Amino acid sequence: MVPLAEKLKKLSRAGWLYEKKESQIVQCYACAHRCIIKPGRRGVCQMRCNENGELFVPWGYVAAANVDPIEKKPLMHLLPGSDALTFGMLGCNFHCDFCQNWISSQALRDPASETSGSYIQEISSEELVNHAIRSGSDIVASSYNEPLITSEWAIEIFKLAKKNKLLTAYVSNGYATPEVLHALEPVLDAYKIDLKCFTDKKYRSLGGALEEVKNTIQLAFELGMWVEIVTLVIPGFNDSPVELRDMADFINSVSPDIPWHVTAFHPMYKRDGDRTSAEILQRAAEIGEEAGLHYIYAGNLPGRVGSLEDTRCPNCGHTLIKRAGFLIRENRVKPEGTCPDCGAAIAGIWQN
Repeated sequence: MVPLAEKLKKLSRAGWLYEKKESQIVQCYACAHRCIIKPGRRGVCQMRCNENGELFVPWGYVAAANVDPIEKKPLMHLLPGSDALTFGMLGCNFHCDFCQNWISSQALRDPASETSGSYIQEISSEELVNHAIRSGSDIVASSYNEPLITSEWAIEIFKLAKKNKLLTAYVSNGYATPEVLHALEPVLDAYKIDLKCFTDKKYRSLGGALEEVKNTIQLAFELGMWVEIVTLVIPGFNDSPVELRDMADFINSVSPDIPWHVTAFHPMYKRDGDRTSAEILQRAAEIGEEAGLHYIYAGNLPGRVGSLEDTRCPNCGHTLIKRAGFLIRENRVKPEGTCPDCGAAIAGIWQN
């Protein structure tokens, strides 16, 4: 069997989200680690490698490609009921011990993920976009691993997707830089960002820094990307009322129209512990409402969280979209993005 590192080396090409330094050293700015990489070495993500003074990046493959409902991302205000051709590669710039996609995300970082190489399928951007068109998808999304570290490849795909009148999305931990966000701006419509906790100490334990994620949320919103925030609520880790209120207050300070998804944890990868109850999610949603957020959703417990799967008008309170898990039962939002009962604007992307 060909070693995974050798296989990935063949599936790479010179990138451009980096700066050349002296002595063939490069500094990557695809994510906020801003790795300074010597020749022959890799960045934190293990997927971006300095080859004789050039930064080689992942290209020309997927480790997964599926047609999913857009609600699975989750993105509730992006063409509800639409399908998204969702592709992923390998690698991540974090090391979350509760990652549900750890086999692909921790490739070259955790020896137990070596089998991820068996998922690799070579493919061109044209083939991927054609697959989206044939499947009837309205959206092309990069997910499963961390898309920021494969942004050159995603931009290539998204350019072609936009030419074919498809929308595009990132499902990401949000550990971005202004440089990569500006590079993505012309081709990225929607950005789902994880807000995993609200203390820097906890973020450091996952491999990042809170301030960088906050900066990403702020700038992505300012650049006009449609932003939705997800917090996986883990009992004993980030579920205190104080921390949840801090998260909600921050999101509200950017915009009360940013949807906040509070989702249920179940034991995964290296983290054991109690599952998140419906009561914990309902309490988190109440905290979000008290902070002034207009759209709050509870996830991973379909049928157990009442109306927290639905979209309501923040002005008149009427239910506009009824959901059961990923299924849309009713969508009353008008094509122009307004409430049919009171005429209030409903934030989101409702038509392509």
